[in-house]
Amino acid sequence: MEKFVQVKDIAEYLGVSQQTAYFWTHSGIIPHYRLPKAVRFKLSEVDSWMVRRKRRGMTVNFLTSDNI
Repeated sequence: MEKFVQVKDIAEYLGVSQQTAYFWTHSGIIPHYRLPKAVRFKLSEVDSWMVRRKRRGMTVNFLTSDNI
């Protein structure tokens, strides 16, 4: 069974800030699991999400909380 990772881990993995990772989860942009007091991710699902975005010609850093 695949382990879940935290926001800090996914932010580092994607090369974005934790604030951007939270923004993407609250906006429904990135696949995630919302727990009562936490958000978790599966790396395999995030990898698939990135591949789909790449096929569409979108970059991972298309939208950050800093440029809104």
